[in-house]
Amino acid sequence: KRDTFIKAIQDLGFAISPSQGTFFQLAGYQGLTDLSDMEFVTALTKDAGVAAIPVSVFYENPPDMKMIRFCFAKEDATLVKAADRLRAYMS
Repeated sequence: KRDTFIKAIQDLGFAISPSQGTFFQLAGYQGLTDLSDMEFVTALTKDAGVAAIPVSVFYENPPDMKMIRFCFAKEDATLVKAADRLRAYMS
């Protein structure tokens, strides 16, 4: 599932290091937008129909790291559809 998702989004400009032992994939978005992680995931959810989690919510005093996480515990078709939606939104 992880590899399917990474392959599907590899051309979108996210900085990806394959996750190990989790159902979540971190994705750096430096250079893609100046939005905060909360603003970016809100836009992705509203405008692309793809949910992501802002990493800043896991910190009491979050650094500005331009990092979000996606859950890839989905059917392959759902992962590909999410990538297609992201691609359409980001182009």
